[in-house]
Amino acid sequence: MKMMRSHGKAPQRGGLSRALREQKARLYIIRRCVVMLLCWHD
Repeated sequence: MKMMRSHGKAPQRGGLSRALREQKARLYIIRRCVVMLLCWHD
């Protein structure tokens, strides 16, 4: 049981970090777009 538990936790952890990385990338892209739009406005 213990082995199964730890095994089930590992992929979840990896998926979490992966999702966080994707969210960070998305936020970065959105921020870049906003900066570009603001620069173009001026």
